[in-house]
This record gives sequence, structure tokens and C-alpha cells, in this order.
Amino acid sequence: MTATGHEAAVDARTRAAATVRALLEAWNARDLDRFLALLTEDVYWHDLGMMHPPAIGRAAVRDFCDSVLRAFPDFSFAIRGALCVAEDGSACVVPWTITATNTGPVEPPGMAPTGRRLRFDGFDYLQIRDGRVARIETRFDPADALEQMLGFALRPRAGSLAERCLVAVQHAVAAWVRRRGPARAPSGGT
Repeated sequence: MTATGHEAAVDARTRAAATVRALLEAWNARDLDRFLALLTEDVYWHDLGMMHPPAIGRAAVRDFCDSVLRAFPDFSFAIRGALCVAEDGSACVVPWTITATNTGPVEPPGMAPTGRRLRFDGFDYLQIRDGRVARIETRFDPADALEQMLGFALRPRAGSLAERCLVAVQHAVAAWVRRRGPARAPSGGT
């Protein structure tokens, strides 16, 4: 790579990192107008915390953000490591830690507030187009967050009776599925 090519790559990475940091600063400041302005009009956001993903477009993203902030008014991101930015500045991975207290209802589906404080790690994969974020894929362990919010374990302890019962149920369902024939796409649930 030539010196000019190297400088251009560094500049693209610097701009992408600045966009990502501005996005997180806007979120933590509760400045949703500034947050949304850093997204493309057709932004696509798939978050494991969404009840009905994805959110497509700024209006849908605003609805999701509003629901998160109603449920967790003190919701905050902290970057917990180095940003990993593509050489051409088109993508970035952001490792984060979220802290939040569930003091409002989770809508949808309508879960009541628990007052519990959550802290969990995850990462966002962001694609950047023309200086704005065009795609966000949020990944974390939703069972961990839900267990913290509810105050009890959803996953059985290793070797427990509950784990053995879960495995027995899974075996019965697997046998039923095999007898049913070829796989069918899920209907989407109700």
C-alpha cells in the first residue's frame, strides 16, 4: 500500500470510529435526534433484545429506542475494548458493557418493571455508508440479561434434575419432529 493509500485507510478508519463514538455519546446523552441523524434513512437494526426484530428505518429505530429508555431510563453503554474498524471504514465491531435498571414496563410485550439493575457484555457490528450507520447487529446473551432482570435462573444447573427433564423433553420433541417429516419454516408465533 502506498503512503497515500495508507493515509486514506487511516482516515477512513478514523472517520468510522468517530461516527461510532458520536452515536454512543448521543445515546448516553439521551439525544435521540442526534442519534438518529447518525443513521441512514433505511437503517436496519437487529437486536437480540427486540421482541420483533428487525427495526428498519429511523422511525422504527426511534420506537425501539423510546421503548428501551422507558423500560430502562438509566440505560448506558460503555465501550469495553478497542473498536475493530475495517480498513476501508465500512464496518466496525464495538465491544460494550450495558448497565441499566428496569424501572418501566418492557413494551412489547408488556412485562412489568422489576426495579432490578442489569449489567452485561455484548457487541455491536455496525456497517457504515456515507458517514452514517446503515446496519446494526446487536449480540449478547439475552438469557443472562433476562435472568438478571427477573432475579432467577432460566437455565438449569449442570447435572440437575431440571436439566435432565429438559433433555428428556427435547428428546421427545426431536422424535416427534422426525416423525412429522421434512422441516417447515416457523409460522412466526403469536
